[in-house]
Amino acid sequence: QVQLVESGGGLVQPGGSLRLSCVSSGSIFSISGMGWYRQAPGKQRELVATITPGSMTNYADSVKGRFTISRDNAKNTVYLQMNSLKPEDTAKYYCRQNRLSLDFWGQGTQVTVSS
Repeated sequence: QVQLVESGGGLVQPGGSLRLSCVSSGSIFSISGMGWYRQAPGKQRELVATITPGSMTNYADSVKGRFTISRDNAKNTVYLQMNSLKPEDTAKYYCRQNRLSLDFWGQGTQVTVSS
């Protein structure tokens, strides 16, 4: 069983930056796809960014050029660097790990962008 623990959320002003981290407890991290998703109140959960075991990345159009996903297999950790934050980035951010039929989610970390 894999447990994912996110951290790094908080309150930030528009234009500011945050770095989210997600630590995985499993032994399959290095061969797993990892992703960040977010869900705002009253909205569906949406993809933010993903990274493959080979570190190929994919981003939602709304965050391209502002967010960067990366991974450190030695630390079983995936990161999301968020720059130039906007009020519309306010949401709960979730980490996801998947490998074949295995699919795990973290509990989420809240990001609030407000002046």
